[in-house]
Amino acid sequence: MSFIAFEPSPPSNPPTPAAAIVENDGWYVDIQLSQMRDAERLDGTVTEIRLRQAVIAAILHVNNELRDWKLAQIAAGHVSLAAVPADRIDRESVLIARYRRAVYCWAKADLTERYRDFDSTASSLNDKKTMEALDVLPSDQRRNAHWAIADIIGRSHMTVDLI
Repeated sequence: MSFIAFEPSPPSNPPTPAAAIVENDGWYVDIQLSQMRDAERLDGTVTEIRLRQAVIAAILHVNNELRDWKLAQIAAGHVSLAAVPADRIDRESVLIARYRRAVYCWAKADLTERYRDFDSTASSLNDKKTMEALDVLPSDQRRNAHWAIADIIGRSHMTVDLI
């Protein structure tokens, strides 16, 4: 008996480059999924659909957190995040860099929680360090997202409540 395997043909409708971008509301910047993959070291185990869902949820969350600040900027006459006066790093507004960081970190926290069961193979369950890292990573990513949001609106990173 013999078997010959042929390379599958490419899909008839390859995804367009625009499919790799999550369009934002027009005031904030769009998010390029390939840049997020590179920045957050996401490999192929995170599918394009799941990454897109996580980024959309992150954008919704970050935009909601920044709603009042955005309205104040619009009232001041700024037509986009890029138009808000701010320092520039690498030819880009630091506000855009911080916004992107907030979205990336929030999305990665969501993905890490959702993929924990995938990463928790029998061999990793026996590795205490791996399990501790999976427990801490989402909260660290959310902290980083909150700090990026705080930096955008000019709020301190520390919040203290008296009980």
